[in-house]
Amino acid sequence: MPEVIFNGPDGRIEGRYHHSKQSNAPLALILHPHPQHGGTMNNKVVFSIYQNFVRRGFSTLRFNFRGVGRSQGVFDNGQGELSDAAAALDWMQTHNPNSQTCWTAGFSFGAWISMQLMMRRPEITGFISVAPPASTNDFTFLAPCPASGLIVHGSDDEVIPVGSVEKLTQKLSIQKNITIDYRVVKGCNHFFNNHQKELTEHIDDYLEKNLILAA
Repeated sequence: MPEVIFNGPDGRIEGRYHHSKQSNAPLALILHPHPQHGGTMNNKVVFSIYQNFVRRGFSTLRFNFRGVGRSQGVFDNGQGELSDAAAALDWMQTHNPNSQTCWTAGFSFGAWISMQLMMRRPEITGFISVAPPASTNDFTFLAPCPASGLIVHGSDDEVIPVGSVEKLTQKLSIQKNITIDYRVVKGCNHFFNNHQKELTEHIDDYLEKNLILAA
């Protein structure tokens, strides 16, 4: 899990990167929660998602948005963070020229940024959104949603009401050629405290069903 530093639009960006042994391995980019609420690439949910993809043979990157950890810059309300994510994907593609597919995943604020990135980068073919902030952030840009994916939310989320995520899922699910696998973890709060195992199992199950790539 080597540390990497690469150039972003507002200075250097700090990340952790796993390079797959397969020359044409798919890519996975993992985005962390809100920087102004303690979100970093070392968040336990982010790390768990990262490990899910590593076990599946992906070349996988998680990184700190601008102003977090050793990443330069200051918080930019999502616009700059989206640019950071695009730079991170560019960096991965440079180091994986034979890769044909890419997935993006995010937790909370990171889910919002990751789905915006998906709208701008057609090479992204799948997504995983954990506790997407559907009640506080605008997701109307997903019209249409360009790829199928997994949404996981806690039934007892005290930050993002589960009903708002259900409405988002319903809007996405009626779009043509898009399949949204929506899963609710009972008794789980926004931070998945004491429910890490269930989250990992849901992600593993989804990837097992939706990847040709062997574990």
